[in-house]
Amino acid sequence: MYLPTEDELLLKQLPHSNEAEQAVLGSMLIDPRCIPEVIDKLRPDDFYGQQNMEIYETIYSMFNYSLTIDPLTVLEHMKQSGYYQESVTWNYLLQLMDITPTAANVGEYIDILKDKTLLRRVAEAAGDLTAMIQRGTDTGQDILEAAEQRIYAIRQGRAARGLTPISAVLIDVYDRLGELAASDSAIPGLSTGLRDLDRAISGLNKSDLILLAARPGMGKTSMALNILLNAGKKSGKNVAFFSLEMSREQLALRLISSECFVDNKKLVTGKLSEQDWESVAAAADSLNRSTILIDDDSSVTVADINAKCRRVDNLGLVIIDYLQLMQSAGGKSRGNENRQQIVSDISRSLKIMAKELDVPVLCLSQLSRANESRQDKRPMLSDLRESGAIEQDADIVLFLYREGYYNRETENPNLAECIIAKNRHGETGTVELQWQPEFTTFNDLEWQREE
Repeated sequence: MYLPTEDELLLKQLPHSNEAEQAVLGSMLIDPRCIPEVIDKLRPDDFYGQQNMEIYETIYSMFNYSLTIDPLTVLEHMKQSGYYQESVTWNYLLQLMDITPTAANVGEYIDILKDKTLLRRVAEAAGDLTAMIQRGTDTGQDILEAAEQRIYAIRQGRAARGLTPISAVLIDVYDRLGELAASDSAIPGLSTGLRDLDRAISGLNKSDLILLAARPGMGKTSMALNILLNAGKKSGKNVAFFSLEMSREQLALRLISSECFVDNKKLVTGKLSEQDWESVAAAADSLNRSTILIDDDSSVTVADINAKCRRVDNLGLVIIDYLQLMQSAGGKSRGNENRQQIVSDISRSLKIMAKELDVPVLCLSQLSRANESRQDKRPMLSDLRESGAIEQDADIVLFLYREGYYNRETENPNLAECIIAKNRHGETGTVELQWQPEFTTFNDLEWQREE
């Protein structure tokens, strides 16, 4: 029977550098001043050796509790954690300090560890994909989608999902709380550009699926473009708009109208005064400096959107106009599948996409005619067209309503209501907005146009 050599066994191990791991730990023990830098850049799973990982986990935990870190205190906490092995651990800690020449090079040791971690993630992904191919139960498209998901997760610095101890999750929570505390913004999420709405829903938060629904003509697309314009100009992130209904040129005209306050009818007909042309030129210059990306493929699927968004660096927001025009999540409409099931699949896939991309996804939706037969025509969750699953999957559901749409004699025909029908981050309620039909835009009620 053939027995592999020692060199062959070592080759089967995943990429790692025991020397770099020891040098990082030794640096932390001989010079605690470098600990914040290491904690900021390395996680316990960046260490391949079990004993190295246990020592780092102990130091990591002690640092979070602002405890004194030296070989004796680390040893004591390893005993409390059940990591301690008589004599071996103490001798190993001394050895780590002895073999580390200086803590001054800790940055280079960290880079080595990060690179080895990246190689391990790629190797694990390649192994899983090879196993899928060998099983023969998945199509080439399924395997390609799985490959894209795995590589995207690696690029984002995330390992494959598995059971995660709450201690690791709490570290992420503390990091997020620290970011919020240091931020000047009054809201944790991306701003919609509408202050009252921002306060009510805490902005557009990462991994949230936000549904914006209304009857045709209420201004869904206008509201979405308002949000797109504000985020594209002020967030510093790329924002993507997927339009299944309007062309890129139509969208650009609407954005210009909102930006420069030139009547939309003038832009459509081209009947512009000299002053209008100056305003349009200024608006175009402003839009050129924004980070807005537009896709007007009318046959796009959730899988297509997901694949396109994975290739966008520094993505901040995805907007889709609108849900009922989309094809099934997998791009296939099976004959025995009714439209309600298709829409349910799409809404579920959108929520999964929001979690994977870790950005807010704003999806527009049509409402059924049910509200038109009621005395009070304000929309309700039961009016969501074709699927109750949309309500279930969405983190926030917003309805647009304008009394002036139904009753032209109303006191203020341009008063709009944004009804927050569902809100996982806070209370439901209604936010009043000002509708400006000539510019197809929404504003806060107290807003005054700045010349």
